[in-house]
Amino acid sequence: MTPRISDWVRLRTLVMLRWAAICGQSVAILVAARFYGVSLNLPAVLSVVGAAVFVNLATIYLYPRNKRLSEREAMAALLFDTVQLGVLLGLTGGLSNPFALLILAPATIAATALGSRAAMIVGGSAILLVTAIAFVHLPLRLQDGTPLAVPPLFQFGFWLALVIGIVFQALYARRVASEIQVMNRALLATQMALAREQKLTDLGGVVAATAHELGTPLATIKLVSTELARELADDPELAQDAALIAQQADRCRDILRSMGRAGKDDLHLRRAPLSAVIREAAEPHADRGKEIIFDLGESGESARRQPVILRRPEIIHGLRNLIQNAVDFARHRVWVESSWSSDTITVTIADDGAGYPVQILDRIGEPDLRLRREDGLHRPGYEGMGLGLFIAKTLLEHTGARLRFANGSDPFLTESERPDRSGAIVTVTWPRRVIEATDLGALGENRPIAE
Repeated sequence: MTPRISDWVRLRTLVMLRWAAICGQSVAILVAARFYGVSLNLPAVLSVVGAAVFVNLATIYLYPRNKRLSEREAMAALLFDTVQLGVLLGLTGGLSNPFALLILAPATIAATALGSRAAMIVGGSAILLVTAIAFVHLPLRLQDGTPLAVPPLFQFGFWLALVIGIVFQALYARRVASEIQVMNRALLATQMALAREQKLTDLGGVVAATAHELGTPLATIKLVSTELARELADDPELAQDAALIAQQADRCRDILRSMGRAGKDDLHLRRAPLSAVIREAAEPHADRGKEIIFDLGESGESARRQPVILRRPEIIHGLRNLIQNAVDFARHRVWVESSWSSDTITVTIADDGAGYPVQILDRIGEPDLRLRREDGLHRPGYEGMGLGLFIAKTLLEHTGARLRFANGSDPFLTESERPDRSGAIVTVTWPRRVIEATDLGALGENRPIAE
């Protein structure tokens, strides 16, 4: 389960921000009173600042430094900061005080770090306080009684600017924080998918290497046991034991040969023909009720010229996700094709489904792509974001590929006018030099064991 964003906020962070606010408030009060001759109700003003000091000290005493706040705790802390600043502004001129702009800070932090409901409570409280202190506040005066006030029109404009600023800043910060959170989750899912494919590859390598390395010791056991059986021909019981050892060595040899072939064929090869990699990617979706038609150049002259590519986990998992998406949306068939030139290698995946809605074509591959029912992309069992396409796009682009998403037909055509490949089409193109294998040092066949 992904932790809520509020659980990422440390209490220490808010405490440090509050200390900074307390220092700023104290300096502003001192400068206004000492250097500018502003008459302030110092007992009341210092009491409000002292309340913030008391809350900070109590927080430090009661809670550990590394405590992470729940949403309610973070909301309570930000509400206190909002009210404290609002009361202080009310005692120091209301909206005539230029520092009223600081009321934006708690609402912006709430929009970034809290859920929607809590953020609305903090932002709404800030707007109510700004409105209240616009009407109820102690006016600023100099020591000789001269009032310091702005014209009513400017005061109204400042109030309106603060309200709009609270709303705009909150929405802006909320949007950015949401996109960062979505991207973090998507990248984490991508890393997990890639790590899974890498572990499978490593496991296959261990299996193949183990089978390869154990060949020589088993050959020795086989040879020695055979010789023992001959030497012990006069002792039937011992000869039978020696023959059993030779028989079990043969069995181990057969098992290891099978493991070696499986490890190399399925996982351990660092390079493989393009068609083999594509078929491996499509294999989990071959029996899901949709026909997958391959055109991979596996026969005739094309087979001899077929490129051998690096068998990278990113390529396999990325293509697998794209094929899964095609199978999910296809009516009956999916086409998987490959082609190559002297400079590029291309894989095309198409289906006979409804295709991508035109309005989201330019956003496909974004982690926060929400598939709505009215977009025609809803299907049982798949809700929320286009995370699979994001993972596929990210992994394949990591290998140097360029992806292009398109539709196979015009959405306004009638059913009889639609071509077979009427659905989504994904074209993946690599520069050939990026994924073509040039190292021919892959693990060879197991050495035969001497009989």
